[in-house]
Amino acid sequence: MNMFCYQCEQTAKGTGCTAHGVCGKDPETATLQDVLNYAVKDIARYAHRARELGAKDDEVDAFVTEAMFACVTNVDFDPERLQETIARGAEIRRKAVEMYEKAAREAGREPEQLNAEVAWWENTGDMDDLLRTGEQVTIQKRIDKYGEDVAGLQELTYYGLKGAAAYTDHARVMGYTDDELFGRFHETLSYLAEEPTDPQALTAKALGAGEINLKAMELLDGANIGLYGSPEPTQVRITPVKGKCIVVSGHDLKDLSELLEQTAGKGVNVYTHGEMLPCHAYPALKKHPHLVGNYGGAWQDQRQEFDEFPGAILMTTNCIQKPKDSYKDRIFTTGLVAWPGVTHIPDNPGGPKDFSPVIEAAMAAPGFAEDAEEKTITVGFGHNAVMGVADKVVEAVKAGDIRHFFLVGGCDGAKPGRNYYTRFVEQVPDDCVVMTLACGKFRFFDKQLGDIGGIPRLLDVGQCNDSFSAIQIALALSDAFEPLQAFLFDDGRVVVRNELPAGVEAELAWVVGEKSGATPISVGAGERWDGDLLPKGSDATTVSFEVRTDAGTVTNTVERG
Repeated sequence: MNMFCYQCEQTAKGTGCTAHGVCGKDPETATLQDVLNYAVKDIARYAHRARELGAKDDEVDAFVTEAMFACVTNVDFDPERLQETIARGAEIRRKAVEMYEKAAREAGREPEQLNAEVAWWENTGDMDDLLRTGEQVTIQKRIDKYGEDVAGLQELTYYGLKGAAAYTDHARVMGYTDDELFGRFHETLSYLAEEPTDPQALTAKALGAGEINLKAMELLDGANIGLYGSPEPTQVRITPVKGKCIVVSGHDLKDLSELLEQTAGKGVNVYTHGEMLPCHAYPALKKHPHLVGNYGGAWQDQRQEFDEFPGAILMTTNCIQKPKDSYKDRIFTTGLVAWPGVTHIPDNPGGPKDFSPVIEAAMAAPGFAEDAEEKTITVGFGHNAVMGVADKVVEAVKAGDIRHFFLVGGCDGAKPGRNYYTRFVEQVPDDCVVMTLACGKFRFFDKQLGDIGGIPRLLDVGQCNDSFSAIQIALALSDAFEPLQAFLFDDGRVVVRNELPAGVEAELAWVVGEKSGATPISVGAGERWDGDLLPKGSDATTVSFEVRTDAGTVTNTVERG
């Protein structure tokens, strides 16, 4: 069985994975995700039209965002679970159709006939039939039909929605929702279901997906702060402590909170990993003394790091890689993340999840035999923390003590040349501040950059969704700012990334620039540092955009692989 996927910049040869995903996704999983992506757009056609008539349904809304999130890079790679999700989607579709048709008739209208070209909802219980269905709805078929540029823009828009869906679902499970967001999802998905071909209109929709993401990140920011308090500067140990242990990776604060409650007093130390590192800054989480530190770095190093970790491993949300046999019996998944053969901790609609299997695995493992030499870093520079000393920051900027702010963020990867970001941060002048977020920070998170008048030169803003914090900081300090220059790593969600999907050809980068008000500038121009900071082998395929807004000018570098 063949596959085609290019939703992340790790994709094979920079063009697309066709035999097996670089992320670990197999062709069967990729094909089922193609079906689920097609299903989501089909369901949204009915949900969108129903909303225009005043009808909506919470279950339909939740399914659409869950299904999109499940198809984000390194989330659900279990074919059996994907089949179950598609089968549930068939029931959701029936519910959405009935809702729309009822609303139409109550409004005195004849419902539109919206039959999909592929009847994906039939025979969902037969895996072979589902796989045959998937072969009819591949990205490659649209590339062949419409060309790489149009299909690439369709996917760029959809990938943007996937990122927003991830953030929206995180907020939803914590009890925070936004009805307008669900409406925007359905509207844009319904548009994509018609397979539009106008590049200008598609580009506008892609930029609209950015607006949706900002709103989704704001919602999640409110949920995290509402439940766990506003992040505050906090020192975090990054070396092991003697004792039994659990490491938690992914992004989900609620899962970590419930695990901390269930491990209290049991003699088990809890560590964060990857994008969970910023959790140490939330008052309601860091109050637990057995949340002892952070273990390891970014997601792409997990197979070696988990192999060496002497305890249990809990994966929340995305970023899982194929587990090694050496730790497959002590790694657990929960939420939407899944891997075949890995024990899954199910949801509990009536209360907290039961993490006792994780705790038992930790107790059975050896744990760390001794304390390592203590080393710490500082996290917790979210927008509220920075705004608390805004007057001091503004004074330093106006006095010329701080000349420039850089944002070096996004999610890391194994692609060669990533040491560029390490070298960049090391060479940033002493009168400049670097803000960072997401797991890209692990390229330099332990660098001792010092401070400027008591203001740290390296500010860890948080997780990938905390791009919202970085934006709020920039807006709040815009009167004093020189341009904030942004260098973004890739993220499998497009929202927080430095590269367009492989299907969006270079010339379309210029279309995006024109539609967004961004001005393309040449390599090495403007505020860029000297050329030796470019990744080895880089040439004119590197494009920078200066985005001019009311808050000032933001420069973003887009590196084509």
